[in-house]
Amino acid sequence: MSNIQSEKLKLIRDSERMKTKEIADLVGINYPSYHGYESGKSKMPLEAGIKLFKHPRFRKYRDWFMFDEVDTEAGQIVPALAHIGQESTKSSQSEKKTG
Repeated sequence: MSNIQSEKLKLIRDSERMKTKEIADLVGINYPSYHGYESGKSKMPLEAGIKLFKHPRFRKYRDWFMFDEVDTEAGQIVPALAHIGQESTKSSQSEKKTG
């Protein structure tokens, strides 16, 4: 059973190149509990979220995790591995064939 919260937790951990136990130990959350949050078996309570996002390493993901918003000026980012929709861009290259 997967949910948005569990998918976001996994993206954060993968983007930081950490193992589940490493992140749980780093922020002081019981490993079986954290594993349950990431696997979608249980919802992460507010207290665990505070522990996670108070840690300087994960603070940058807080707004994205909670609100799906990013404020780069405030240091808030999306995990590198997150597949969020990109705005359409136009290439300045000519469509003419060369050669």
